[in-house]
Amino acid sequence: MRARYGVPLKVTAVGAAVGAAGLAYAAGFEARSFRLRRITVPVLPHGARPLRVLQVSDIHMVCGQRKKRAWLQSLAGLRPDFVVNTGDNLSDPDAVPEVLDALGPLMEFPGVYVFGSNDYYGPRLRNPARYLLEKVQGKHGLNGNAPAVGVVHNPWEPMRDAFDEAGWLDLSNTRGRLKLDGLELAFTGLDDPHIKRDRYAEVQGGPESGADLSIGVVHAPYLRSLDAFTADGYPLILAGHTHGGQLCIPFYGALVTNCDLDTDRVKGLSSHTVGDKRAYLHVSAGCGTNRYTPVRFACPPEATLLTLAPKA
Repeated sequence: MRARYGVPLKVTAVGAAVGAAGLAYAAGFEARSFRLRRITVPVLPHGARPLRVLQVSDIHMVCGQRKKRAWLQSLAGLRPDFVVNTGDNLSDPDAVPEVLDALGPLMEFPGVYVFGSNDYYGPRLRNPARYLLEKVQGKHGLNGNAPAVGVVHNPWEPMRDAFDEAGWLDLSNTRGRLKLDGLELAFTGLDDPHIKRDRYAEVQGGPESGADLSIGVVHAPYLRSLDAFTADGYPLILAGHTHGGQLCIPFYGALVTNCDLDTDRVKGLSSHTVGDKRAYLHVSAGCGTNRYTPVRFACPPEATLLTLAPKA
C-alpha cells in the first residue's frame, strides 16, 4: 500500500504547499507591493512644457489599510501638475474618511475625476471563476447580466462633495477645463459604462475649440466608449477598472479584463483605432482589489505618472 499510494500523496502535499505559498504571496506581499508606472505620451503642441499627470485608480479602500493610505499620501511628493482619479475608490461603505485622508495631499493639486461602480455600490462575494465564464459568454457588469438586486449603496456623495470642494472637476457625463502653465486643457468624461451610466450623447462633439489638448476620461474601458472618444478625435483616453487582470499568469499575462477590452491592452499605454482616427489609451492597473478577493498575482498594484510631452 505504501508503494502504491506514497507518490501521489507526496505530489498532493507538494501541490497543496505550493498553492498555499502562492496564496500567501498574492495576498500578503504582492497586493501590498505598490509601484509607480512612468510613461511618456507625445500629445502636447510643439514648444509646450511637458506636464506631469498622476493617475490613480481602483483604490478599493477598506477600513484599516494603513499601508495603502500612506503610499497614496506619499505620491504628493511627485508634485504632479494635475491628478486624474478614474474611480472605484471604495470597497467598504465606512471607508470614505480613509479615502479622503489618503487623497488629501493630492487634493492640493488641480484634478479631475469620474466614479466607478464600486463608488456607488458595495462589492458582493462571488466566485472569481465567474469572470472567466462571463468572458466566454460575453457578459460584463450590467452590460450582459441582470441588474443587481439587494446591493449595498455606498455613501459616495460626501466623497464627491470633498473632491468638488478641493477644486477637482467632476467629469460624470460632462466636460471641464483646466488652465495650467499657459495651456488650456479640456476634459470630457463619462460615468461608468460597466453599470450603464455612460451618456456619450450628452458630451459628443469632439475636442473643444481653443483647447491645447483634449482628454477623454472614463472608469471602465468598454469599446463603445473608446470608439466614441476616438471617432470624435480625442488624442488621449484615460481609464481604469481592469486591475490589470489582477490574477495573471507569468510570461503570459491577464486572462480577463472584466469588460470587452482585449487582454493585450489590459494595462499600460496602447492605442485605439477607429477608421482613420487613432488615440493613445492608458489603462491603469489600479492599486486595490475587491475586499472579497484581496489578492494580486503577477500584477502589482500601481499608480501612473504620465509625462505629457510635445508631439514629435
